[in-house]
Amino acid sequence: MKFNMGCGHNKMNGYVNVDLSAVCGPDQVVDLESMPWPWPDDCAEEVIFNHCLEHLGGDPKVFLSIMKELYRVCRDNAVVKIAVPHPRHDNFIGDPTHVRVISPQVLNLFSRKNNDLWARMGASNTPLAHYLSVDFEMASSTIELDEPYRTQFINGVLTEEQAQVALKEKNNVASEFRMELKVRKTAG
Repeated sequence: MKFNMGCGHNKMNGYVNVDLSAVCGPDQVVDLESMPWPWPDDCAEEVIFNHCLEHLGGDPKVFLSIMKELYRVCRDNAVVKIAVPHPRHDNFIGDPTHVRVISPQVLNLFSRKNNDLWARMGASNTPLAHYLSVDFEMASSTIELDEPYRTQFINGVLTEEQAQVALKEKNNVASEFRMELKVRKTAG
């Protein structure tokens, strides 16, 4: 199965379109903050959260339960595609329904490989993959630059280093993160 979670009015063919609101006409009306989810273990080969995950789990316990449920319903090697607003963009800041920052740094906490490395290093990163018995490996992560930075970068006016400095010092440089996770349920 393929899931389009929090689909709103953006339904996708070939996916089970899921939303809390019946108004948008999803295939299934489901509150993703209520566990357990109504799907069997290992049923999902792909899950999309397109500007949805930042609306879920304002309470850390609920967010961690969401990650556990996501892992439960995904099969080994399932792909989880996530697009979220960058936390330093007005699109994130200006929406009172955004309850959680989702970033590569946050999602890397759910990787056993990272948890093991940090333990060997004596790092203080929270080993959520081990705490929750989940394993999501970051397959890719990109930052979408907002204008005028995007055009400046494409045209070579803005270097990678300058973009990194701007991202640390200013708001509204990047509009969103796009990340892809791979679900790992077998060793290796």
